[in-house]
Amino acid sequence: MQKQGLELKQTQRLSPLQIQTIKLIELPVQELEQKIRSELEENPVLDDTPDPDKQQDDDTPKDVSIDEIKDDGDIPAYKTRVNNWGKDPRPEYNTFSVKESFTQSLMEQLGFRNLSNRDFSIGAFIIGSLDGDGYLRRDIESLVDDMAFRAGVEVTEPEVERMLGVIQEFDPAGVGARDLRECLLLQLRAKTQTEDVRDAERILSEQFGEFTNRHFAKVMSRLNIDEDRLKAAITCITRLNPAPGGQMDDSFDDQAQQIVPDFVLEEHEGQLSFTMPRFNIPELRVNKKYSDLMASARNTDDKSSKEAASFIRQKIDSAKWFIEALKQRQNTLQRTMQAILDFQHDYFLDGDEANLKPMVLKDIAEITGFDISTISRVVNSKYIETHFGIFPLKYFFSEGMENNEGEEVSTRELKKALQECVDAEDKKKPLTDEQLVVEMGKRGYKVARRTIAKYRGQLGIPLARWRKEL
Repeated sequence: MQKQGLELKQTQRLSPLQIQTIKLIELPVQELEQKIRSELEENPVLDDTPDPDKQQDDDTPKDVSIDEIKDDGDIPAYKTRVNNWGKDPRPEYNTFSVKESFTQSLMEQLGFRNLSNRDFSIGAFIIGSLDGDGYLRRDIESLVDDMAFRAGVEVTEPEVERMLGVIQEFDPAGVGARDLRECLLLQLRAKTQTEDVRDAERILSEQFGEFTNRHFAKVMSRLNIDEDRLKAAITCITRLNPAPGGQMDDSFDDQAQQIVPDFVLEEHEGQLSFTMPRFNIPELRVNKKYSDLMASARNTDDKSSKEAASFIRQKIDSAKWFIEALKQRQNTLQRTMQAILDFQHDYFLDGDEANLKPMVLKDIAEITGFDISTISRVVNSKYIETHFGIFPLKYFFSEGMENNEGEEVSTRELKKALQECVDAEDKKKPLTDEQLVVEMGKRGYKVARRTIAKYRGQLGIPLARWRKEL
């Protein structure tokens, strides 16, 4: 039997200003520039020409949390101007390139081939089915079925096999492989065919099982090669890339090929500070002539004038919200970056990862008073330029564990120590995960074997038997 009843729920609705602020906070500085240009084109009330009557205190952002913003309708006049970033109106600024999108690169190579529309569609579908590391882990039959159901294209297995062969000729070598063996063989076949390369290809083609199990004596006997040739072939194999898709990065938008730092770290006699370069972001204000037009239109009974006044009012409100949202974005980014800088002060002095403290979003949220979701939006796609490199803000966040003295250390410090243990091991008798636990313990880190396995995988360190050398 169903029961009916009334239930009261209290929900919080975001104001237009809060929504606008949240959207602006998420944007990196380049996209912010585009957004401002778009707003200037769409809203005639917004003005980016210098204001001769600008008040001096407009340079200081209002210290308000976006969680406290109230949509109070009329915003005071001092809020209708914003001086966004720094004193230099248009400085030269540094950029650094991010890796080209993996999918984008493959699609460009596909476009260079002289293909029919049908073959291009098949190739594009295969590229879209590749995993992030460049492998095709789905069988051909499944791709044929998927193309029929999802793309509405009836194809045959030989057609898909043929186009997969085309994609396997693309850069990076090894892309489109269905397993590790095929991936390595594709890379060897793309190399100049020296004796080392031919030996390596024979090892993978004919003795893959014995090779992976480190049965080197059997490999030498069956292929009739000596130890020197085996070592040279193994060196050739170990230099191959087991994850060709990892050379490129799909974590950024395909069109965003350059990153502009949102913050620039400055150090002077041990004192740390940062600036927020203004770049091409103009100073915005509400054009006073539109306020005068609206005031004059209100004093008339003409219907068309009233409609014009209503339109101008909407545009003025929109402009005020946008200007205030920009102020709140600047304030939020400044307070968040300052909190990160204070929290990781020792690290920012010299960039030594050993000084990077465990830090999660909640830590910075508690310091700033912002919501965790706000901190997450600030951290996403924002970068800082330091004297030891350019880093995404996400780099400074990591979970922590305790060392033998009960002090909390970051996972990044643990990974660094693990890498040092592996680098220092005897390659003829590489350390197992259990032995790495002991070695980490000698360095003062309490780490479980499963944690070693997890970090080893994240660092791309293979199992002990794969690290063994002759």
